[in-house]
Amino acid sequence: MSDNPNAAAAPGAATSPAQQALAADTQAENTATGTLRTPVSKKWITLLLVGMFGAYVALVAPIGLSLSLRVQELAPSNVEILGYIIGIAALVTTITGPLVGTWSDRTRSRLGRRRQFALGGGIIGLLGLVVIATAGTVPVLLVGWIITSIGWSSAMNSLIQSQADRLPEVQYGRVAGLSGFVQMVAPVVGVGLASAFIGNNYLVFLVPGAVGVVALLCWFLFVPERDTRDAVFAERLSAGKVLRGMVFNPRRYPDFAWNWLARLMFMTGVTFTTTFTSLFFASRLSPDGQVADIGGIILIMSMVSLVVTGVGALLGGFLSDKLRRRKIFVLGSGIVYTVGAITLAIGGSNFAVLLLGSAFTGVALGVFSAVDQALVLNVLPEKDTDAGRFLGINGYSTSIAQAVAPLLAAPLIIIGVSGTDKNYGLLFIVASVLTVVAGILVQWKVKSVR
Repeated sequence: MSDNPNAAAAPGAATSPAQQALAADTQAENTATGTLRTPVSKKWITLLLVGMFGAYVALVAPIGLSLSLRVQELAPSNVEILGYIIGIAALVTTITGPLVGTWSDRTRSRLGRRRQFALGGGIIGLLGLVVIATAGTVPVLLVGWIITSIGWSSAMNSLIQSQADRLPEVQYGRVAGLSGFVQMVAPVVGVGLASAFIGNNYLVFLVPGAVGVVALLCWFLFVPERDTRDAVFAERLSAGKVLRGMVFNPRRYPDFAWNWLARLMFMTGVTFTTTFTSLFFASRLSPDGQVADIGGIILIMSMVSLVVTGVGALLGGFLSDKLRRRKIFVLGSGIVYTVGAITLAIGGSNFAVLLLGSAFTGVALGVFSAVDQALVLNVLPEKDTDAGRFLGINGYSTSIAQAVAPLLAAPLIIIGVSGTDKNYGLLFIVASVLTVVAGILVQWKVKSVR
């Protein structure tokens, strides 16, 4: 297919106080080499982080706790349907991501292109949570979770698209690092907040949802965007063009394509290990292999992983900006994750060794999540006109990994064993290969970024 989204936006004059504030914050000058952006303010970054924090709290709290409670109520003998509910919704959002991104790219509004999608997505997500809270059957629960996922994922995507619109390259890593840290903390807060309202089907969903909407409302009200009512596009949008826009030509955008493949491999490796983490630790540290026997150990492991992942995200993001290097950090994260995965695979029943391996994988994931987000912005095609579309396509890499990896892992863990034993060691070895190859791909194949 041919990729030629040559849409040129012609921003309106900054006459209102909000538009004047925007001009002062993001004054841009067009040059022969592209658009040069001045650094965004601390206020802009703070409100971005507030919005991301709220959206993650609202989305992850149901995944971590409250959705499971509803499944147990509606289908106590078939709790495995939770996986199908989450998987189907993930598939739907994989499709809707580029569609909503293209819509926002083409939006003409005095509010700009992204803010209304952030707040609108939050409101839709909250309505989905209401459907889940009142659902009387599993099909209604599924519909509610699909609505919730579309809403909150659209809101979060709009915040990432705003970064593509506004950030200069010198701030990519720093903002990505802070965003990565927020993404590690928000799920813990979300689940903790939801757990305080267990027993009330409404509040367990709606309180985290309200936090998300209020956070996104702050972004909507206090972060003005350039007026796009006068935007001019070279081509009219048609159904065929929208459908063709859900894929891209890798030969035309090789750096984006190679980074997409590397991200898919890295996230597949990560999903291999995280899907079976609790069962793996139980097989190594519980005499009977029961997860319930090692609740305290899993909590310790989770807290250590949270801390080191957050630190990795912050350090990786800030250092990659400071040194103006991205690829070496991605390669390094792949190597460190490999070391951690192999340590887990051969660590036996030694708690200290398993804790060390878990810490290695955590810090590597933090570095990768921050620096690769910055790298995506570096290699993003048609950044000034089709950022939403390409960021939606980039999201395929994570969605596909999260959907496919558990299916591929199931046959791997029974290779070479019999009875109830599982070959988790092989799973971690395969994960280590995938992550290090991902780092090598970025280092060797991505040419436009240092």
